[in-house]
Amino acid sequence: MDSVDATADAYAAAPLLNCLLREAADPDGTAAGAHRLRASGRRLLVRAGRQPGHPRLWTSAGWHRLTHPELLKLACEELRLLTGVPNDELLGEMADSREVVAALLAARAAATPPADPYLRSEQALLMGHPYHPAPKTRGGAPAASWLPYAPEAHARFPLTFLGLREDQLVAEGGAHCADALDALAERLGAPPAPAGYRTLPAHPWQLALLGDRPELADGRLVHLGPSRTPVHPTASLRTVYVPEADLFLKFSLDVRVTNDVRRLWRHDLLALRRTDAAVVAAFAGLRSRTGSPAAWLSDRGYRTAGSAFEELAVLVRDGLGGHVTPGATPLLAAALAEGFEGSPVPDLADPLGWWEAYLRQVVPPVLDLFAQGVVLEAHVQNTLVAVDASGLPVQALFRDAEGVKLMPATPRPKAWERLVYCLVVNHLSEIAATLAHHHPEAAPALWPAARAAFLRHHAAHPLPEIPQLLAAPALPGKTNLLLRWTRADGASARYLPLPNPLRAGA
Repeated sequence: MDSVDATADAYAAAPLLNCLLREAADPDGTAAGAHRLRASGRRLLVRAGRQPGHPRLWTSAGWHRLTHPELLKLACEELRLLTGVPNDELLGEMADSREVVAALLAARAAATPPADPYLRSEQALLMGHPYHPAPKTRGGAPAASWLPYAPEAHARFPLTFLGLREDQLVAEGGAHCADALDALAERLGAPPAPAGYRTLPAHPWQLALLGDRPELADGRLVHLGPSRTPVHPTASLRTVYVPEADLFLKFSLDVRVTNDVRRLWRHDLLALRRTDAAVVAAFAGLRSRTGSPAAWLSDRGYRTAGSAFEELAVLVRDGLGGHVTPGATPLLAAALAEGFEGSPVPDLADPLGWWEAYLRQVVPPVLDLFAQGVVLEAHVQNTLVAVDASGLPVQALFRDAEGVKLMPATPRPKAWERLVYCLVVNHLSEIAATLAHHHPEAAPALWPAARAAFLRHHAAHPLPEIPQLLAAPALPGKTNLLLRWTRADGASARYLPLPNPLRAGA
C-alpha cells in the first residue's frame, strides 16, 4: 500500500472508530485499546488516543489486522445487530468518504496553501468531524466534479454570476445586504446585469448539480459569466470568503455533508432575520455588561429567485473587518484541533496559560447569551479564535444563525443540552485533547482549569445550570453513527451519556 492509501485509510478510520467505540462498544478491561462490541460480543483492539487506528479483531487465529473495507463491513454488521434495521446507504457513504480523503491528499501534494493563516485554518480539515462515520463524503460523485471547489485541496474558484429579472427577486436584509450584492460583480470583475435585472452570484458546483434550469430558457434568469477574481471556500464547503468585499457568501449545495443535504431551506431563510437580530442584540448586551471582545459574524440577509427559492439562494454574512481585534489573527477552532501549518498549539511554552486564555475568550460569551435566551451552536467549526502575535487567544468570534436556537421556542432543558454538547463535548473536549497530545505534562490541569472557568462565570453571573453541569456524572454525546444508520434527520440529534471531565475529581 502506498503512502497516500495508508494515510487515507488512517484519516478515514479514526472518526469511524471513534463513533463505533462511543456508540456500539465498551472497554473490556483486558488491555489498553481493547473493546467488546455490544451487539456481537466480538473483541476489537485499536491504538488508543484521540485518533484511534490500527484496528484488530480477535479471531480463532489471534488478532487480525482489519483492512479498511473489513472495518466498514464490521461496522455495518454491528449496527444491523444493534438496531435491528438494515441500511444500504451508509456503507457507500463511508467508502466514498475514504476515497475523497485519498483524492484530497493527492490534490494537496500539488497545491500551494494560502499565505493567510486564517485561510489555511479554514482549509485544513482533511479528517473533518472526529465523531462522524463519513465526514468527508461528497455524495459519491467523481472527484473531478468537486475537487475544483474543495477547501481541503486549497481551491480557489470564480463565482458564476446570473442576472435575475427584477420581478423574480426575493430578498431580505435591507440596503446593507442589497448594496453588498449589487456591488459584488464589479468588485470581482464579473459582467454587470442588464437593465431590469439584478445580479445573483451562484456557486458553480451547485449550478452543475441543478442542471438545466427553465428560468434560463425563458429569460427569468440570464447567464452573465464568471468572476475574474476567485473566491476562497471555507471549511463548510458551501460558504466562501471574498476578501475583496470582506464578506462571506453561503450557498445551497445539494450534497449530503455529514448528516444533512446542505440546502438553504426556506424555513431557515424565513427565520433568518429574526434569529440574527436576536443574536446581534444579545452580543450588544454582552459587550455593554462585560466589555467582552467576543463578536458575532452577522447573517445580514439573502437574495434568491422566486421560482428557485432554496436552490439558488445566497446568504450574505459579515466579513472579518470591523470584528477582529486589531493586530489579532483569527483561526478556525476545528483547525486548532486537527492541526495545520501555522497553528500555535504544538509549540506553546505555557500550554496551561494558553488554555486558560482560550477558556476566558470562548466560555463566558456562550453562557452569557444562554442567560439572554440565545443558544449559540458553538462547536469547533462555528468558532474562530483570534490570537495575538505570540499565539495567545485574545478573542472569540461566532457564526451561523442557522444553527442558533432561541428560547422559549426551544425548551430550556433542550437548549442547555445543545449548549453543553456543542461547547463542552464537541469544542472544549477536542481542544483539550489536542493540548494533551502535544503537551502531556499539562494534561492533568486542563479540565480543572475548565471547571474553574465555569465557576468564575457562575460567581459573577449566576446560572442555575452551571452547578448542575459541574456535578453531573455524564455529558451528552451525539450519536452520529446511529443517526446516519437509522436515516434520522440531522436536527433529530440523539445523545448518550459520556463521562463528565468537568466533575470534581473526574
